[in-house]
Amino acid sequence: MAIKSDQWIRRMARQYGLIEPFESNQISELDGERVISFGTSSYGYDVRCADEFKVFTNLNSVIVDPKNFDADSFVDVKSDVCIIPPNSFALARTVEYFRIPRDILTICMGKSTYARCGIIVNVTPLEPEWEGHVTLEFSNTTPLPAKIYAHEGVAQVLFLGADEVCETSYRDRGGKYQGQTGVTLPKA
Repeated sequence: MAIKSDQWIRRMARQYGLIEPFESNQISELDGERVISFGTSSYGYDVRCADEFKVFTNLNSVIVDPKNFDADSFVDVKSDVCIIPPNSFALARTVEYFRIPRDILTICMGKSTYARCGIIVNVTPLEPEWEGHVTLEFSNTTPLPAKIYAHEGVAQVLFLGADEVCETSYRDRGGKYQGQTGVTLPKA
């Protein structure tokens, strides 16, 4: 496996819609204001968080069960910022829609700006031939409220090219998160 470069990312975005909307450069300023960077980097792509959040709440005192998840455990927030309570988490989605080629696997890592504030960004790998908006999980590991900024960079996606094409892709097996367009809750 080899990590793909900025040139590969730009080419795949133009020719195959790998990432939409796509920013071919790394952006750290918008309208004269500094933002947490997003767009193409040397060997990856820094994704943005959309303004749709689901903030975890324990008001109903339910058990968190991935096989029978209670959607009432979240409060929906639509805003340019999201405040995550201490020791809690929120779900969001990327602004960008991805179409992963059959010979590519991605790994997504949170940006250091958030990590240095005690905010962990978790995303599972994007498998070959998966497509959709990426659901992001923000964990606030601190004893204080934490702020997430919509429309700014939150994580970096790295594209790993396989030596050979996989036998069965995510699309082939009819993956349950294929084509997701909003913040997607766990599915059993």
